[in-house]
Amino acid sequence: MSSLTARAERIAERARSLPPIAVDAVLTAACIGNAVAQMLGEGTFTWYLVGVALLGCLPLMWRRRYPFEVTMICGICTVWLSLAHAIGDLPAAQLVATYTFAALCPPPERLIAAGGTLAGITTSLGPKITDLQEIGIDFALTMVCFTVAYALGTGARARRDRIAMLEERAARLSEERAAAATRERERIAREMHDILAHSISMIAIQAEAGPLAVRTDPDKAERMFDTVSETARDALAQLRRALGVLRAEPDGAPRRPAPGLTALETLVEDVRHAGLEATLERDGPPRPISSDLEVTAYRIVQEALTNTVRHAKARTVRVRLIWRDDTLVVEVSDDGRGPSATVATANGRKGGHGLIGMRERVTAAGGDLVTGPGPDGTGYHVRANLPLNGNAP
Repeated sequence: MSSLTARAERIAERARSLPPIAVDAVLTAACIGNAVAQMLGEGTFTWYLVGVALLGCLPLMWRRRYPFEVTMICGICTVWLSLAHAIGDLPAAQLVATYTFAALCPPPERLIAAGGTLAGITTSLGPKITDLQEIGIDFALTMVCFTVAYALGTGARARRDRIAMLEERAARLSEERAAAATRERERIAREMHDILAHSISMIAIQAEAGPLAVRTDPDKAERMFDTVSETARDALAQLRRALGVLRAEPDGAPRRPAPGLTALETLVEDVRHAGLEATLERDGPPRPISSDLEVTAYRIVQEALTNTVRHAKARTVRVRLIWRDDTLVVEVSDDGRGPSATVATANGRKGGHGLIGMRERVTAAGGDLVTGPGPDGTGYHVRANLPLNGNAP
């Protein structure tokens, strides 16, 4: 039995791989042969009835494009042949048409076609049989055959709909994976920009001042070179962690934690070594927050300090963390030359990659970012309002 089932499955698979026009041509030829054979068996073979049979079978070649119309034509011709006693109780063409409209027609057309088929069966059997018991047997047999044809068509439609649903789901999942990959690439790009911009700026400033300090203050020069070394190592560690998601890390590999609020002291100290008077202030009692929000706050301060060191020509810079009931406010202010006339602030949806990255981070955290001149019109001021609701671990 299993071998027969496997053979049947192979035959069905080969049939599905054939071109649809070839399958329809074979079905049409088989239905014509069935109609002619039944005429010969009933002794009613005439060229007139052969023409009616051809008219009822040939439209099957177009059954996939016009299932409802083909069903109507086949039904009319089948009833015609039945009333002429030129066909038996199992009209092959109409059974194929029944399968087709069950598989391809929308619900309203299926309902009309099913009603028309039932009326055609009743009309065909009525004049041929006078015995009520014989009428019931033939009607039941015919209805079973048409019911099986309709059920097979319904199963084919369900299978096709299921395949379409799975394909749509697969396409949607593929789009979601592509969107997630894009978001991850953007996140990694922001991380690398923040890490490199700050670290390279610190290294460049220390290296530029190093030769002068060697001649005038060797101890200070030694501290500056130590700072360069520590900054470079820290940048390499952060880059390794940021890029670690792109490859499989070996089990048990040591990982440095993502930078958070506790690392701000080191960040401010690096700015002091660059020659600025940098301070870190905290207002209000700290609250526990998620590591993601800590990284967001750290990167905002890092990018703001990097811009101050590279562009502001400032002497002092102040970092403030203001803890409120439902918000963490991060402020970075300097006394430099302020925003350039050629570079708009983040509020104007413009600016360099650093400002864009800050805005994206704050938006992802559900907060808002304000940048521009300081309160008295001098220097540059960055203020990020980060909501705490839903971020506590």
